[in-house]
Formats: sequence, structure tokens, C-alpha cells
Amino acid sequence: MTQINNNYTNLQGSYLFSEIAKRRTKFMQENPNAQIISLGIGDVTRGLPDAITKAMHGAVDELANPSSFRGYGPEQGYDFLIDAIIENDYKARGIDIATNEVFVSDGSKCDVGNIQEIFSQDAVVAVQDPVYPVYVDTNVMAGRSGLFNKETNQYENIVYLKCDASNNFTPSLPDRKVDLIYLCYPNNPTGMTLSKAELKRWVDFAKANNCIILYDSAYEAFIREADVPRSIYEIEGAKEVAIEFRSFSKTAGFTGVRCAYTVVPRELKAKDADGNAVLVNDLWNRRHTTKFNGVSYVTQRGAAAVYTPEGKAQIASIIDYYMTNAGIIRDGLASLGLEVFGGVNAPYIWLKTPSGLDSWAFFDKLLSEANIVGTPGVGFGQAGQSYFRLTAFGSRENTEKAVERITKLSL
Repeated sequence: MTQINNNYTNLQGSYLFSEIAKRRTKFMQENPNAQIISLGIGDVTRGLPDAITKAMHGAVDELANPSSFRGYGPEQGYDFLIDAIIENDYKARGIDIATNEVFVSDGSKCDVGNIQEIFSQDAVVAVQDPVYPVYVDTNVMAGRSGLFNKETNQYENIVYLKCDASNNFTPSLPDRKVDLIYLCYPNNPTGMTLSKAELKRWVDFAKANNCIILYDSAYEAFIREADVPRSIYEIEGAKEVAIEFRSFSKTAGFTGVRCAYTVVPRELKAKDADGNAVLVNDLWNRRHTTKFNGVSYVTQRGAAAVYTPEGKAQIASIIDYYMTNAGIIRDGLASLGLEVFGGVNAPYIWLKTPSGLDSWAFFDKLLSEANIVGTPGVGFGQAGQSYFRLTAFGSRENTEKAVERITKLSL
């Protein structure tokens, strides 16, 4: 028989959101009349803005006409979208990004999972704990993780950077040599952020220790406070040590449309087995063009409409809607005396589970007693064991109902 990639057998249990879906399905089968409110998976619920759908309809019409039809496009993305990204997301903030440093893709989850392929299997990986599961699981698949320790609920070769209330969810710098550092800000799942001064510590550390920061900035559009950086490249020297991932999924409702981009600066270098400097940009371009055929023309036209005056105004209105939801959840939970974090610069609310309940026990309590689905913090890592995530992506009506139901629980 053909042998499998044995690293896959080192993955632990079901993927977090699959387990949530499994428990929800079982509960609904046993309680068919229950009115479930989902504040778990971070999927958007508002419709696509008109500016985007009009652009996509126009692109479909173009494809229907032989004179304007387009087949295969550039794998890295069309110039009209890349130019809009650079002008609005970077140049407007005083950041110089070149067109050959932007790679359009079908999702940040794909990119943050695939980026590890271009680095050595011996690379030492550091992640925040709690952490978005894809960062860990893709490195397990690649064979970097070592064995899983059931006592610690961690992999032996991954460096975990604990983030909890004791350090205000600000991870300490690694205490040993690492090669790749995954940072996510605004953070999923905690909803917390770093100031520019705090992010500069990480850039300085990476420069001093020859590390590469993999910076997931998928939620930057939700930032409200002035001192919170929207891009790691706002920090001097970051282009020498960081790759940035951005997404249209939550910003513009593209969770079902699929479009994102990754910035890999030409200044960023790594070394080959002989110690020679190699441009990481060239490696990612080779990987990208070999394994990816590019995002559809229709989708990219829709993404470009994000940056039109109409698109910006419509998206700002939708983000305000979600952040109002976040405030409703945050204030409602706080009024019960619960410890609540996030929800200020991100659409996630991270709460300390009450009454000494662990994460999955609180999940079951919310589901069975309030018919609400959330996300157990331990699913993001051991440091999330006594925490729980709720999202602000529901409707206003369901958000208010959910908070009302929670206030009636015995906590």
C-alpha cells in the first residue's frame, strides 16, 4: 500500500470549527425546535455592498462579449487591483510598496497556511497562544511540530507565546532561537491589539535575531484607536523582516467570494542550505505561480470597487454595524460582572468563562441553556482554556437576543 504523509496523523482531533458544527448538529437533532443563534464562526452576515456587486455584474458582462472576454489572468493579480491596493492601503499611509511585492489570492487562510512551504522543514516556529489554528496545523502537516504532548496540550517543537489577562494579552518575546513568528493583529481570537511601540519591539527583535514575522492583518479595517498600526510596514525596518497578509473577507463581506492579498517585500531575505542570501519574494512568486492560477477577473473587479468612494462609504457603514454589535455584546457581558476583552478594534469579544467552567463546558452550557453557539477558547490553544470567543458578525436582532438570553443565565 502507498504510504501517507505521517505528519497528518500527528494532528489532534477534529478541526475546531468542525467540532463546533458536530456538536451543534447533534443538539439540533435532539432539540429540533430550538432557535439557535450563532456567534461562533466568524462569518459575515450583511450583503455585499452595491458598489461591489455592480462592478462584478459589469465584469460578468465583459466576459460574455468576445471583444472584452478575458481568460487566464496574471497569477499575481491584475494591475488595476494591485494599483488600488498600493494606493489606498499603503501609499495613503506613507508606505512604499512595489507592484511586484503584492500577490492577490483567494484567501488569507490559504496564504498563511501555504507560506510555510517555502521555508526549511527545520525552521523553528513561534505562535501566540491562543492562536488561529491554521498557523499550527499547517506546520504540523509539514513536520515541524514534533510530537503532541497531551499533558501540556502543545507540540514539543513549537514555541508558544502565552497571551492572557496576566500580560494584557501581549506576548513576551521568544526566550530561544526561532525562525518564523506568527503574529495576528487585531488578534483572532482575543480581539486585542498592539500599539506601534509594542509592534516595534517585535520588528527590532526580528532584525536582531534574523527571524521572519508572518503578520496576519486580516482585521485591520476594524481598528478604531489612533495608536494601533494598520500595517506592520508602518514600523521602520519591517520590510526587511515581515510578510503581511490582508483579506477582503471581513472587510468587504468576501467570505463567500474569496479574495485576499499578501505583501512580500523585496528587502526580505532568507538563506539557502549553503548560507547564501535568497529573496523570499522570488520564492513566493515561484510557489504562487506554480500552484495557483489566480483569482477570477469578476472577483478582482469586485475587490477593486472596495477602493472607490462609493465602496469605501458602504464598507464603512457595514463595519460600523458590526462594531456596534461588538459594543452591545461587550457592554452586556460586562454588566454581568464578566471579564471581557476585545471588541474595541476587532469584531471579536473574548471573555473569561464564569464559575470555573472550562471552555467546552461553557460552550455546552450556552448551547443547551441559551441556544447560543460560541467558540471555546481552548480550541485556539492551551492558554485559551478558561476563555470563550463570541463574534459581532450576526444580525443586530440576533445580537441583542443573544445578550438578553445570556443575562438570564445562572453564571
